Amino acid sequence: MSKRSHLSQQLDYALNTCRDGLRVLRHRGPNQIQFWFIALAIGIAAGFAALFFRKGVNALQTYFYGTEDVRLLHSFAESLPWYMILIIPILGGLAVGIILNTFTRDGRARSVADVIHGAAMHDGRVETRAGLASALASMITLSTGGSTGREGPVVHLAAVISTWVNRRILADGVTGRDLLGCAVAAAVSASFNAPIAGALFALEVVLRHFAVHAFAPIVIASAAGTVINRLEFGDVTEFTLATTGAVQFYQEMPAYLLLGLMSGLVAVALMKAVFWADDFGTFVQHKTRLPRWLRPAVAGAMLGGLAIYYPHIIGVGYETTSLALTGQLGLWNAIVFAVLKTAAVAITMAGRMGGGIFSPSLMVGALTGLSFGLIATGVFPDVSSSLTLYALTGMGAVAAAVLGAPISTTLIVFELTGDWQTGLAVMVAVSMSTALASRLVDRSFFLTQLERRDIHLAAGPQAYLLAMLRVNGVMRTPADQGAADEDRCWEMIGEGVYIDANATLEAAMPIFETGVNFIPVVTLSADAAPPELLGALFHVDALKVYNRALAATAAEEHS
Repeated sequence: MSKRSHLSQQLDYALNTCRDGLRVLRHRGPNQIQFWFIALAIGIAAGFAALFFRKGVNALQTYFYGTEDVRLLHSFAESLPWYMILIIPILGGLAVGIILNTFTRDGRARSVADVIHGAAMHDGRVETRAGLASALASMITLSTGGSTGREGPVVHLAAVISTWVNRRILADGVTGRDLLGCAVAAAVSASFNAPIAGALFALEVVLRHFAVHAFAPIVIASAAGTVINRLEFGDVTEFTLATTGAVQFYQEMPAYLLLGLMSGLVAVALMKAVFWADDFGTFVQHKTRLPRWLRPAVAGAMLGGLAIYYPHIIGVGYETTSLALTGQLGLWNAIVFAVLKTAAVAITMAGRMGGGIFSPSLMVGALTGLSFGLIATGVFPDVSSSLTLYALTGMGAVAAAVLGAPISTTLIVFELTGDWQTGLAVMVAVSMSTALASRLVDRSFFLTQLERRDIHLAAGPQAYLLAMLRVNGVMRTPADQGAADEDRCWEMIGEGVYIDANATLEAAMPIFETGVNFIPVVTLSADAAPPELLGALFHVDALKVYNRALAATAAEEHS
């Protein structure tokens, strides 16, 4: 009895210690050692989430299409009855529509763009309920013929994990963003067995800075994600290449410059196709009054119809990408498959199904590089390297332009293929493609997505910080020292010069450009009741708050 009592006391002591530790974390925040352990735990959790997502997609693809090797999915699909190829994406789209309509406010699957938004404007937090629903919807999309990739939902799923931790420890903005970066790095590393690229992807694409204080924990998390991948799949690359051969540097470099420019244009075409298709789908939905939950099913029907004749568009497309990287496709097939894959990606995303853009950009890029290489080696056979090198270079160049991430994409291409000997050709093409594409869209696919939602992250903190600062937190009330003259405020309201208390400084700054020193702040009711005066927003106060926000952002990025 005494022994049980002693064990019970020890258990109570351990639980109380954990509660005390959590209480300290919430009130004081983690110290550096604690933070690194939290980063490691998040990395492990995100790594397992990415692993389970990948295996879940494989299991469902095996169930729906009956193939034992999902990497040969399109070859197996060619043997299926045409009605099965048509019905599976429709049923998948129907399930996706019901899930997203039920658990999200807008019927849209969350992805990398939402993680970038959460990092910049929400202290490293993302939507958890919508995020979990999006992960399930994306898994169904990829399993039933949707032509997207798994990196987008995996990154957002990892962000959901870090958000849960951030809320439990009441993390501030800097800590929240760092832990978000840890989760993203681990998820990318676990998905692609690419630890270097995973860490740099989190810094370059999601956090959008290379702060020294964030580097160590993100690397720790990325390594954890890689270990989880290798424990399950071994130390193997996603694609196996034949020997690429040496680049004929002096004679062949102009060809890779041209391939980079061509890849940039192809990347822009891929991005624009998605956005045009989304706008057209929204227009048709409004005109036909199609229920929101049926939109993915319509997209599934279109995908199924296309896949009857070209099953290459089904799923992630690793088999076709591998054929392109090993030069086993002819020129006509490479061009046709690139066009069809672009159309399939546009249909999938415009249909509001789930998935990411990275894997499709790899396939389109490999096909683009192969097409270019077939032409180049045919015209100049004496000064040309292998087709594999052209396909590899095109793969990196298109993907880098789509992601707006030349550094991490270059590295992830090397880690996916295990070929580090052709770095110069890839870097030359990547630099040209990203330089061109970034001028034709808002920096990248993700930032352009956000820009289309009126979230201005592409221009930098000086643009989006104003949208984070609300008028009611900066204004002076009538009781404050130096408050505005009330009679003058009412005169200005009568002239139509005022601002709602819930507005942001983004809306206030253009009013100050008219020459006024302050703006009356009012509350606006839904009915026709007159506005109620709450105070005034002074130009000098707005500038001070804005300057402090810029200084804090700069301090975080350079710490």
